[in-house]
Amino acid sequence: MRHLLSALVVTTLAVTTLLTAGASPSRAAVPWTPKPAPMSTPWTDQVPVDHPLPEYPRPQLTRPDWANLNGIWDFAVTARDAAQPTTFGERIRVPFAPESALSGIQRKITGNDRLWYKRTFTVPAGWDGRRVQLNFGASDWETTVWINGRQAGAVHRGGYDAFSYDITPLLRSGGTNTIVVSVYDPTETGGQAIGKQRIQDVTPHAGRSIVYTASSGIWQTVWLEPTAAAHITRLDLVPHLEDSTLRVTVRAAGATGAGVEVTVSSGGTPVASATGRVGAEFSVPVPNARLWSPDDPFLYDVTARLTGSPGGDKVGGYAGMRSIAVKEVNGVRRPVLNGSFVFQTGTLDQGYWPDGIYTAPTDAALRYDLEKHKDLGFNMVRKHIKVEPQRWFYWADRLGLLVWQDMPSMDSGKAPDGAARTQWENEYRAVIDQHRSSPALIQWVDQNEGWGQYDQARIADMVKAYDPSRLVDNMSGVNCCGAQDGGNGDVVDNHNYVGPGNTPTEPVRASVLGEYGGLGYRVQGHEWYPGGGFSYEDQPSLSALDDRFVGLLDGIRENAMPAGGLSASVYTQITDVENETNGLMTYDRRVVKVDESRVRAANQALVAASRTLGPPVKLPLEQYVSIRVTTPGHTDRYIRHYDGLGYTEAVDSGSSDLLKQDATWKVKPGLANRLCYSFESRNYPGEYLRHRDFRIRREAGDTSALYKADATWCPVQGEGGIRLSAANFPGQYLRHINAELWLAQPGGTHTWDNPSTFTEDTTWSVEAPWAP
Repeated sequence: MRHLLSALVVTTLAVTTLLTAGASPSRAAVPWTPKPAPMSTPWTDQVPVDHPLPEYPRPQLTRPDWANLNGIWDFAVTARDAAQPTTFGERIRVPFAPESALSGIQRKITGNDRLWYKRTFTVPAGWDGRRVQLNFGASDWETTVWINGRQAGAVHRGGYDAFSYDITPLLRSGGTNTIVVSVYDPTETGGQAIGKQRIQDVTPHAGRSIVYTASSGIWQTVWLEPTAAAHITRLDLVPHLEDSTLRVTVRAAGATGAGVEVTVSSGGTPVASATGRVGAEFSVPVPNARLWSPDDPFLYDVTARLTGSPGGDKVGGYAGMRSIAVKEVNGVRRPVLNGSFVFQTGTLDQGYWPDGIYTAPTDAALRYDLEKHKDLGFNMVRKHIKVEPQRWFYWADRLGLLVWQDMPSMDSGKAPDGAARTQWENEYRAVIDQHRSSPALIQWVDQNEGWGQYDQARIADMVKAYDPSRLVDNMSGVNCCGAQDGGNGDVVDNHNYVGPGNTPTEPVRASVLGEYGGLGYRVQGHEWYPGGGFSYEDQPSLSALDDRFVGLLDGIRENAMPAGGLSASVYTQITDVENETNGLMTYDRRVVKVDESRVRAANQALVAASRTLGPPVKLPLEQYVSIRVTTPGHTDRYIRHYDGLGYTEAVDSGSSDLLKQDATWKVKPGLANRLCYSFESRNYPGEYLRHRDFRIRREAGDTSALYKADATWCPVQGEGGIRLSAANFPGQYLRHINAELWLAQPGGTHTWDNPSTFTEDTTWSVEAPWAP
């Protein structure tokens, strides 16, 4: 019922927009026509010409009156340093970037260009006596605005944060007003945050690239709203479950220290109210709070009003009551939602579209990708080095998806200078402020794979101090690409392709897998550049893709989570993007490649297993053991080494001393994961049981991460013994077959993956040593 009410409120505001807009584009020299998209989505042809994206753009701070300026604007491109052109020879559909087909321009923009937008509007008569605010959801990158020939405020720099101007003094009384917007966007030729944007041809082309077409200029909704002179500008809503309160800070303009009243409601019925002062945190009690979670994404309505004078400004919003932290669970550091560990299984979501590039064609399209996460059983999404419009967060809040939000990175190919660092940090703080109140957003991801990296530890501390209510990941992919781990934050984050691989557990931080997977399949007729698609591991068929992906999820459930201490995983990725064909859906969103029911069941089983997770299997550290076969008919055989290879052989009291020593191993802390174990040879100290090319061997150690991972085994409880899974290949087990030892995978295609007695052959009994 609460969700229906929220939807009704936002829809009503959208209708109000269309009725009160009173805005019209200026006359242009040429008519506007759309351009054909490289791939059409189900929503490409549903985009209105004059009123694209008509929905209320700011669900966390709503007012009933507003006017949407999206639609057809006059447009021109000049040299970077040129003055405003006297004529605008083209027309563009705002808010779609000029590189996109939906804009009607579809042209490459470079660092030598400056973009110019122009339109007229009239202020609705009902707004008389109020201030008029001009709002931009986002414009990439350096934006200057003029109203009736006079500049509105300061130049805004930043591509991912919202900004506003009070344009009241610049308006003509009762007449037509002209707005001109100038945007300069150097993309990777500058030093600013760009994420995966790169200057390139806007039409499909060959190339195995993991960066994509740039999106310059205005790319989110532009709109007007009337306010009082003293008005609320932001609501910071932070749930505090310890005392069942909602901590509120009301930000305002022209109202320093003014009184404010905040009311929390459920289904139209007030739950509680409290009063405080603008700019100061105060608490609103929420007794017997219904907690927000992916299983029950319950949202409370929130209203706030200034109380200093009659008719003071009043705004609406919403809040979810939930907590997020890291604590020890059965001896392992885990992220806990509302006090309990729930495995976070999600995908990497790049947020690109073949028709709108950075901008989803419609609000239904924006929602669709999140709904597909839910349909596939995921409970989390990592928004990858892009920040979406506020309505995306609204849908994540409503649908119930945990969000890891990346700060878009600077260019990976250069070290940022002082000015770039200052700009990046300012923009990061602005992004945090903008999304503070989203219950879905539980983790900030500062940097990724070393792209534009600097001051990792300091930045993580800065972000944690600025927003202590969320987790912080100082670097996603600390094991990749020259990335440097700041050593702090709440999680340690590895990337493993195809993986899932191993993220070592630590005494303080939780272990997560920030990227894995990348399984690919090219769907004919649904490729950006036909024949140009690539992935980390192409699959021969859709059924093979299903089997491989479900196998990865099962490996996490059976091994990486319980034995390796993994607490979250991010699969690459939810959709194909340009020539990357490793999506669970095609780039045009017309084909879901995987069996939804199978993937949903695998994800649900993973999440369910995390709720009943017991302590990891313990082995006797620094003690000698022998490891016995449990397969019926072979229970007198033990793991031994011979000429450097692993075998099983029958051992008894009459066996030779050499055999008994070969069959004895010292249990050591896992070389690659302290929660797992390594087995050192009794008679060859410094040499460990490891896998290489699937064969199990006894080999001398070195300092490489590969050797350490190959020689680390994570035990899980089996029927009548333990099963030893490779730390870097969860779901692949140490197996004996024909007296040889192999790394075997259920459902695998090698002879040593033979399904006959697979479980028995991969189950072992840890016994007293033959050679103490």
